[in-house]
Amino acid sequence: MVADMVQHITGDSAVVVALMQPGVDPHLYKASQGDLRKILDADYLFYNGLHLEGKLATILDKQKRVKPVVAVGDGLNNLIKVNETTYDPHIWFDVSLWKSATANAVQQLSRLDSSNAAYYKANALNYMEQLDSLDVWIHSRINTIPRTKRVLITAHDAFSYFGRAYGVEVRGLQGISTLSEFGLRDVSGLVDYIVRQEIPAVFVESSVSDRSLKAVLAGVHQRGGQVQIGGNLFSDAMGASGTPAGTYIGMVKHNVNTIVAALKN
Repeated sequence: MVADMVQHITGDSAVVVALMQPGVDPHLYKASQGDLRKILDADYLFYNGLHLEGKLATILDKQKRVKPVVAVGDGLNNLIKVNETTYDPHIWFDVSLWKSATANAVQQLSRLDSSNAAYYKANALNYMEQLDSLDVWIHSRINTIPRTKRVLITAHDAFSYFGRAYGVEVRGLQGISTLSEFGLRDVSGLVDYIVRQEIPAVFVESSVSDRSLKAVLAGVHQRGGQVQIGGNLFSDAMGASGTPAGTYIGMVKHNVNTIVAALKN
């Protein structure tokens, strides 16, 4: 998502390389030797921050001694707090917050490469206008779901920003990081909730194993519930390059259309 953002800003003035490919879980990501070479060769390094990238953050911190390293999530307002020292890193699910992250990125790029500053700012303005339109579109689509059915259940708690921004109740079996384990109590609690609220669908994620949600589905079915898999959402990674979900905007549209189709009726 960060690479897509930076590509929109830089246009044809830079070669943008994404280290993490489709389906890769950033919480569990470990840099390969080839990735380390790309990091060393890069002029600038951009990443999400807010502890999303796990072990990679340590490598990026060391690179700050020799080159510009920018966390687009740093300094944003209205973040969701997990505890006293940690914020939810999944900021891209609130499009207005991702627009602020884009503003951070273009500000830093314009400072680092002042000769291209006007070009970067024009590109960023165009992209942020697209994000404004996307934000309006999401609200209109979510509003087609009856209020009592606006409940999004996924494998891990990646969609809190989405829920807050667009009026959807969100529940995840695991915490904000896929490093956290789920237990029988977590499964049982979610099964009880789904049966009690008559939730029609739960959603699997492209970068997370569906093992946990299958356990939930089995529990619901044993209780006589009718829940089903509502579709596959992109959470911590976009789709393959060249596909509709291979861009940030396309990914968000895929997710919203999938959610609406499963919960609307």
